[in-house]
Amino acid sequence: MEYSELLDSVRRPLSPDTRVEVPASRAEYERVEEILEREEAKYPRLWYDSTRSVAIVVAPPTPLHATMANGLSSCIIREVLLNSGISSEIARDLYNDSDSETTMNNTTRASDGALLYWEGDRATLMIAVEVAVSQSYDSMRAAISWSVCALRCSLGLAMCIREESRGRRPPRRFYASLEEANAAVDEARDAFYHQLLQHPYGPLEIDGVTWFGRVRLVVLETFRGQDKHCTPETLLEPSQSFTLVKNGEYVVQNISPNLQEVVLGDCIPTHLLNSQHMEATPVNFFRREWFETQFRSSMVRTAIRRVRQNTSYAQPVPR
Repeated sequence: MEYSELLDSVRRPLSPDTRVEVPASRAEYERVEEILEREEAKYPRLWYDSTRSVAIVVAPPTPLHATMANGLSSCIIREVLLNSGISSEIARDLYNDSDSETTMNNTTRASDGALLYWEGDRATLMIAVEVAVSQSYDSMRAAISWSVCALRCSLGLAMCIREESRGRRPPRRFYASLEEANAAVDEARDAFYHQLLQHPYGPLEIDGVTWFGRVRLVVLETFRGQDKHCTPETLLEPSQSFTLVKNGEYVVQNISPNLQEVVLGDCIPTHLLNSQHMEATPVNFFRREWFETQFRSSMVRTAIRRVRQNTSYAQPVPR
């Protein structure tokens, strides 16, 4: 195979949550995708945007990214299942999916999370979820817009997270054995949880080194297509936007649990619901307690992963 900038980008080490766009033809994308499939590696993942002729190399998500994406859709499903007007036959066909990949009009990509509804052997995408930690807001908005406009899902739900700079690169930590390294990691985890008592949204630090920067901003937004004939390349504006965290503090305000917009008709095909009233029933899924618990534990897990990635220990000498 001749030199490929795309293959070179796939082989290059990527920081978690990174998305790299590489100009490439569809044929080159398919050749590199075939190589990744043979290697059976879950990451990096490869998507293709035919409207711009670029391949998108996707690095593994941080625990914060993955947990919040999965958690948002899980909360919605849980509230739907608690609705007394939904029969068990309908409820059992609603699924949370974090691994689906969709191809349409020569474009291939996936959402960070998704609510799917299965009818027979056919799945319908109902709500797409995107979480952005390090990627640009424009990239996230383009991704959620594509799900809503190209895949015709009912609603897009996006969480934009901004972590402040961690400053200098952490020094590598060396230990005499695996046991010592694990003990140091456990000590770091305890220290991080203790620090959250004083500053719930970071920073998380050890010996002057920041392992997770202070959370500058968390915004939760909904995206809904106003025109059912909108083209796949349409860039939507958010229909609702709520700031949850600003400059390391939770923003105390009257946030409607269903964000004033998420309804049963977004989660279940409307022809399966028995009335327009049922279709418009709010899904009250957002809870501050859930958000704070999930978010903080995921911050610590992300910081601990960074600690482990910068930890070395002496291997035992073979006898």
